Amino acid sequence: MSFAPSPSPLVPCPPGTDAPPTCQVPHFAPVRVRGGHQLRRFVRHRRRAVALGLAVTAVALVAAGPGGGDGARGHPAAESVREHRAVRTVSAPVRIADAATVRLLRPGDRVDVIAAEESALGGDARVVARGARVTKVPEPLDGATEGGALVVLSVPRSTAARLAGASATARLAVTLC
Repeated sequence: MSFAPSPSPLVPCPPGTDAPPTCQVPHFAPVRVRGGHQLRRFVRHRRRAVALGLAVTAVALVAAGPGGGDGARGHPAAESVREHRAVRTVSAPVRIADAATVRLLRPGDRVDVIAAEESALGGDARVVARGARVTKVPEPLDGATEGGALVVLSVPRSTAARLAGASATARLAVTLC
């Protein structure tokens, strides 16, 4: 009894009868990859490879970084920003007419400074500085409460000039923001 492959897909064939005949695989010489020792050495010295990769990355980042017109990079630009901020705000000592009000202030508070001028026609009040930050409240001298009290404010340079001018002609008061 011999089994032959069935042309009909409905009749199953016994297993193994549909496989092709076997053949002999020819003998090949061993395959050798040239340069394989370099890869092994690279893996063995991976610390050096990582250090080299980081150095190359750092050089690429410095070369691609933002450049100023003067060729300066990194920290010199940060220093110019600090200088620019220092120019924007100044510390302005201001004498407030009511010493008891100054005792309520703490460093970090925000205040509005109001100049009250007395004239023949009546009193006139105007806001000289808005949202000024209190940086220091010096201790009052003994018995010096009649002349008011001193407070140091951090304000823009133009506002400091207005405060100095207003303190020469008017009594200054503060309101907490």
